[in-house]
Amino acid sequence: MRPSRLFQFLMIASLLLALGGSPVMQASAAKAQPQLVQMAASKPEAFVRVIVQKMAGSTGTEARVAALGGQVTQDLRIINAFAAEMTAEAAMELARAVDVRWVSLDAPVASSDGPIDTNQLASAFVKAVGADRVWNAGPAYLQGQGVTVAVLDSGNCQNDARGQKTCADLLGPDMLTRVLATTSYDNGDEAPDHYGHGSLVEGVIGGTGSGSNGAYIGIAPNVNLVSVKISNNLGEAEASDVVAGLQWVLENKSTYHIRVANLSLNSSVAESYHTSPLDAAVEILWFNGIVVVASAGNDGTASLYPPANDPFVITVGATDDKGTASLTDDVIASFSAYGTTEAGFAKPDLVAPGKNIISIVPKSKNKIWKDHASNRIGQVASSNEYYMSVSGTSFSAPVVSGAIALLLQNEPDLTPDQVKYRLSATANKSWPDYSATKAGAGYLDVYAAVNGTTTESANTNILPSHLLSTGTDPITFGSVGWNSVGWNSVGWNSVGWNSVGWNSVGWNSDYWGP
Repeated sequence: MRPSRLFQFLMIASLLLALGGSPVMQASAAKAQPQLVQMAASKPEAFVRVIVQKMAGSTGTEARVAALGGQVTQDLRIINAFAAEMTAEAAMELARAVDVRWVSLDAPVASSDGPIDTNQLASAFVKAVGADRVWNAGPAYLQGQGVTVAVLDSGNCQNDARGQKTCADLLGPDMLTRVLATTSYDNGDEAPDHYGHGSLVEGVIGGTGSGSNGAYIGIAPNVNLVSVKISNNLGEAEASDVVAGLQWVLENKSTYHIRVANLSLNSSVAESYHTSPLDAAVEILWFNGIVVVASAGNDGTASLYPPANDPFVITVGATDDKGTASLTDDVIASFSAYGTTEAGFAKPDLVAPGKNIISIVPKSKNKIWKDHASNRIGQVASSNEYYMSVSGTSFSAPVVSGAIALLLQNEPDLTPDQVKYRLSATANKSWPDYSATKAGAGYLDVYAAVNGTTTESANTNILPSHLLSTGTDPITFGSVGWNSVGWNSVGWNSVGWNSVGWNSVGWNSDYWGP
């Protein structure tokens, strides 16, 4: 059997060590940019250009590049680094060395802080909430840059590390994917989206419209994403899968700069937020600085199921924008759930377009595409991109998630409670079909939120889930003001999960009716 390239590299490195060369590679976690990790996993033999940052005082790192079959191309001593060319596999091996601080892709530079061409924009929902008004307002050009949204759904439509086969709408200006990581909690199924729902949600949040000549653009077209697959290829999931995915998001929030989590799903069983494990899990994310957005559901005036019933999350109902930018003809979607929760909280918190939303799907190899032929938009602009028209609060929730990415790009220090208050305070109530009962604070207004100034907090004096204080190290909630509580101390260890039963999760936030 022919030895692998990696084995050959290691043999060379060992030989150099025996001859008094560079120090031993460490079998530790790779210190590398997530996109490089993805490339190494899918195309280990592909040559890449990288920037290698060294630890202070390290020597021999450049020689190790040659030992791994690569070559140094430039000295970057201003940042104690150098540029090199090598295989992706070798770059990952180098990233495990004790004297290497970080390995990044030496990606082509393209400005992401510039205007977006909206001349062909056909996405009425983008105009209805005013997102296009902040994209091209310099000097910030708010398009979601530097913010990551976690999408807990049915997977991601990309099927290689650079996203070149499908979903060009999720590439960045440097032609690298903006999906920084993918993981799966659906009984070991692979990460690609064979159901289609997650791809549609991601497109609403951050599609660039590149596959449609700029016709169908998401709310934050330069945002980063992480895809957490919690359902199988039929769109089936259990609450335990969702909670496991939420735990992954919390554990990786710093690595990928995750600020928002989108949950376009609902439990199939009504339950108090004080006993629902799903509600407890989303609150842990909230108290650790991640804004959680949930779909209200499509049951009209029926019960609001977890996590839509949780007082801390932002629960989103749906409007029908009638395909126009003006709100004068907009109405509450007939399917959009609303009402009062078992604990007395009025939901939804606000509304956003959720009827006939056009977004991306991974070619034609997914269940939603096959099952709903009449909703297909088809292949556009002679690309590999496909689009569908979809409805449901599943797709109004990501409109709000994208809007929050724009807001946090502009004001990164806002807490989840401040974000919720800002969105509510700036929501539009001046449209003919507004009803506080059905629409909460009103219609999402991205432009007003970004230009707002209030830093007041929502959820003041609301009691968190009782499940957060059932562990061996319970949280103490005394008479102290909520704003002074250090929520970063709230973690999984304070929660007693063993006595909690799991309920199944349904995709009843999709609507396929007239």
